[in-house]
Amino acid sequence: MSAPRLSIRLDLPTGRIGPGKIQLLELIAREGSIAAGGRALNMSYRRAWELVNEMKQILGGPVVNVAVGGAKGGGATLTPLGERLIAHYRRIEAAAAKASQGEVAALVEELGGKNSPEPPSSF
Repeated sequence: MSAPRLSIRLDLPTGRIGPGKIQLLELIAREGSIAAGGRALNMSYRRAWELVNEMKQILGGPVVNVAVGGAKGGGATLTPLGERLIAHYRRIEAAAAKASQGEVAALVEELGGKNSPEPPSSF
């Protein structure tokens, strides 16, 4: 069994930011393009672009800078806002994981090390 992992989704007044969007930004930064970042998540370019635009609407500014193709083929980099979003999200995630560590361990112990409880044999 792999270790339990806490997943954080931020429900902001303007929309949701969660692990998928953060991972997409990280992959765009690593791969240097929206298309390649999306492909790394088995996501179409269109879907990746929609998520990037959604984050722009949620945050009120762009999270990715796009360079149009040409001799060097274009590409994408994160804006300072995109970089800060990742940093804030990862700090929130780490703090929540640390704060919940005891409760997660207690739950795992109660479940006998299983991911989910077995259904009761009788009522």
